[in-house]
Amino acid sequence: MSDTEKSAEQTPPPAEQQSAVKPPRERPLRQGGKVPSLQQEQDYGFGQKIDAFDEEMERQLQEAMSGLSDKDLYGEAERPPARGKTAPETGPKKGKVFRIHGQDVFIDLPGSRTQGVLPLTQFPEGPPALGSEIEINIEGFDSANGVLLLSRKGAAVEADWSSVAAGMTVEARVTAVNKGGLSVDVNGIRGFMPISQIDLYRVDNPEQFVNQRLLCLVTEVNAAEHNLVVSRRALLEKQREETREKLWNELAEGQVRQGIVRSLKDFGAFIDLGGVDGLLHVSEMSWQRVQDPSAIVQPGQTIQVVVLKIDRERRKVSLGLKQLTASPWDNISTKYSIGDLVTGKVSRLTDFGAFVELEPAVEGLIHISELAPQRVFRVSDIVKPGQEVQVKVLSVDPAQRRIALSLKAAQPKEPEPAAEEPEPEPEAPTKPSRPRTTPLRGGTGSGAGPLFSLPKPLTNEKKG
Repeated sequence: MSDTEKSAEQTPPPAEQQSAVKPPRERPLRQGGKVPSLQQEQDYGFGQKIDAFDEEMERQLQEAMSGLSDKDLYGEAERPPARGKTAPETGPKKGKVFRIHGQDVFIDLPGSRTQGVLPLTQFPEGPPALGSEIEINIEGFDSANGVLLLSRKGAAVEADWSSVAAGMTVEARVTAVNKGGLSVDVNGIRGFMPISQIDLYRVDNPEQFVNQRLLCLVTEVNAAEHNLVVSRRALLEKQREETREKLWNELAEGQVRQGIVRSLKDFGAFIDLGGVDGLLHVSEMSWQRVQDPSAIVQPGQTIQVVVLKIDRERRKVSLGLKQLTASPWDNISTKYSIGDLVTGKVSRLTDFGAFVELEPAVEGLIHISELAPQRVFRVSDIVKPGQEVQVKVLSVDPAQRRIALSLKAAQPKEPEPAAEEPEPEPEAPTKPSRPRTTPLRGGTGSGAGPLFSLPKPLTNEKKG
């Protein structure tokens, strides 16, 4: 090899070629079969350094990107969805049953190009009717068959120790009552339900759930120790929370709602309307006076109530029961008129008078001034509770629901005795006068002279 060829091989390529393609590593030439020397590479390296390549690449990138805009670099921005179109909702969806094949129920989901399938076992009430609409949850996608895997909302799923997990909805059959709760069977798996997790409220008689099938949530799983704990209360609270806000938006005064009596107090009863608790006050249970709420309703009883008042800020609802029956005060004016004499029973006494029950839920007041003709200091001196009395109606006010009565006006008046003329007093007999034996004094006298003498007239001499 000539010196010219050697110099040409040792001449480095231009910078443009170095930047585009990394120069190949030169292989040392063997001379005479000797081991090639690496002295040149140790002295001068294998080509350009890494820093030189980085600077060159940065320069070339700047030149290549100098004529590009942001749109060319990043592409077009995503357009906002057209007005009236919203993103697909997540969570529970609604679909229509369009086919049932064997143990599979096929569901048509509106707005979806694929269909869904769920097992028939999730319909314990029986196969659904074709075309019926049900609420479902999307659990996954079966790529082999090209269908969505669905589960019915609130329905139990089959589980074993390999698939059971916390948060699953399962069906538990109550087998027995033990200390602290219930023994349950979940698809062959033995589990436990604490007594505090049976219902939303306290359960005093857990034996009533034996041999019943209850939907519940799995709260604790330990496959190694074969420990399974379920809760029906957790599922009920979850369902109640889902319907609470919806019910608050639907509630309105004057509505008639169905509820369940949850607890009784001295002042009334609490009614569960399906996620919202309302108070049925003792004064709103009946038109009659109620002393004990348990005489009207019982815990667990399903009743119809009227929504009287709603306080959305404090989340309180007032309910009424007596409003579902006609009020006896509606036609009270046709039953009682002013001046009528009626009979009633004294229901209660007060300092200012006595209340008389004329008929159920209708009372009138006898004021203390109308109890007796004389002045009355104590009402109990005239009437007693439970005493039947005849009273006279003085006034009727249907708007205020008041009737004024009088006891003294109803009492018959005693006839006044006729005025007797005074008998003339008998005249006393007069005694005969005794004859006078002496003459009367101051008489005309005996003729010796006048009884009275006149003064003599004055003479001229005496005048002078």
